[in-house]
Amino acid sequence: MLKRLQLLLVGLLLLLQYQLWLGDNNRFQTWRMQRDLAEHQARLAEKVARNDQLRAEVRELKQGLGAHEELARTELGYIREDEIFFRVIE
Repeated sequence: MLKRLQLLLVGLLLLLQYQLWLGDNNRFQTWRMQRDLAEHQARLAEKVARNDQLRAEVRELKQGLGAHEELARTELGYIREDEIFFRVIE
C-alpha cells in the first residue's frame, strides 16, 4: 500500500514538473514573455519621451516668433539684415 502511494506521489510530482517546465505556458515561455515585455516597455518609454519632446516643440512654435527665429538660425543658418556674420576658421 505504501509503495503504491509513493509511486502515485512521484507520478503526480513528475506530472506537475512537466506542466511547469514543458507544458502550455511553461516557465521558459514566461521568462521569454517577461523579457519581451521589458524590451517593449523600454521602447515605449523612448517613444513617449520623443513624443513629449515633439509636443513641447509644437507648443513652442505655436506660441511665438522666437522659436521660429531660433529654428531658422540654427538649422538653416539665417541671419538678420542688420547683423554681421563672422566665420572663425581654425
